[in-house]
Amino acid sequence: MTQLTLVYEAPVERPAADHGMLPNLSLAARHSASRAPAKAAVTVPAHMLPHRTPAELLAMARTGLAEAVQTPADGLRYATAHLAALRAAAAVLAAWARPEPARRNRLTSVWALLTAVAPELGEWASFFAAGASKRAAAEAGIPRAVTTREADDLVRAADQFVDVVAVSLGLAFQPALEGIAS
Repeated sequence: MTQLTLVYEAPVERPAADHGMLPNLSLAARHSASRAPAKAAVTVPAHMLPHRTPAELLAMARTGLAEAVQTPADGLRYATAHLAALRAAAAVLAAWARPEPARRNRLTSVWALLTAVAPELGEWASFFAAGASKRAAAEAGIPRAVTTREADDLVRAADQFVDVVAVSLGLAFQPALEGIAS
């Protein structure tokens, strides 16, 4: 049985954001990341923390989303979008979780850790955790594991999740306007 240790840490203010429409998530979950109360930092086994910064992980998530949009195969599009969401979840872990010195042998999913570290993102974690087996089937090349609609819906949900995470971490992103010289 894996235990997470709670350690007090100074409160972190999280900016408000408009998260738009989210698939099958309650209104409270849509806005909870922006109104999260200050909380204690959660420690996780050090070997499970990402080795990249939150900004790097969010950049990788956005790149993955751009790739997913361009991928014609439904299964690969679904898997690529799911991976982008995983990278966004890892950004939260990189920002808010603290390493625990003792190494644990038990594997824990990123989605379970995300719920422990950021309970306000729990509905997102449940949503993406439910799609993990479908992603595995799609990656394995199982025909018709994912429909076109499922892939498109997941790309949209992952895009919204990446935005929620970016705002929650204070790393909001605004793309450059086309036709404007920098």
